[in-house]
Amino acid sequence: MELFLPYLPNALLIFCRITSFFVVAPVFSSRNVPAPFKIGLAFFVTWILFAAVGMNEQPVTMDSLYALTVIREILVGLLLGFLAYLFFTAVQVAGSFTDMQMGFGMANVIDPMTGTSTPLLGNLKYMVATLLFLTFNGHHHLLQAIMDSYQWIPLQNELFTKLYSGEISEFLLQSFTKMFSLAFQLAAPLVVSLFLADVGLGILAKTAPQFNVFVIGLPLKILIGFLILLLMIPSYGPFFRDLFAKMFEALLHMLQMVAG
Repeated sequence: MELFLPYLPNALLIFCRITSFFVVAPVFSSRNVPAPFKIGLAFFVTWILFAAVGMNEQPVTMDSLYALTVIREILVGLLLGFLAYLFFTAVQVAGSFTDMQMGFGMANVIDPMTGTSTPLLGNLKYMVATLLFLTFNGHHHLLQAIMDSYQWIPLQNELFTKLYSGEISEFLLQSFTKMFSLAFQLAAPLVVSLFLADVGLGILAKTAPQFNVFVIGLPLKILIGFLILLLMIPSYGPFFRDLFAKMFEALLHMLQMVAG
């Protein structure tokens, strides 16, 4: 205990970073994952990191600046988790694009994994992305990323300086634009196909006014949308593998940026 007690503040700082990461990281932040499991996993990961890293760091004293250190560690975990979750939202954004074209925009449902209102196809694609993420052992890589973060961002880091300089904010904005472009790439085949269907229905309405386009248009667009979606499913594997690779590249870039 005499050896452990001086390093207890270090263990608490590690626990703060790990817990805040699990709060927003994809898969781990899902509501389907019980809260006791998250806390227990954070505790065991903290114990592993404390044995590997915490004992090698200088003991942190619990003085008046310790609260700022706790906030800094929480921000590190939130930044890494939010950056990983940002790329997952590309799937839901792509689903909202296609739902508006297919006519499912008014039929949003509550996603049990996130607790928010999501489009139908966005929810379907998010579940497919989660299953592929687990298949590719992405959750293992996320755990490895947060554990390796102490090699880049030790307990004594300069996160507040990087935040003040604006580098992290600019990088998050760039990651958001990249996420939006990936979402548009995922939704582009369906959006373009349904746009061409709208053009065809417009030509039909002009050449044959006796057809009620509003009656046959919506079922036709839904049928075309599902057919294109069925043809796109085999290409989801390579696309999501590239999406996850870009996500981990962004995490590595974030670690390098904070580490300087």
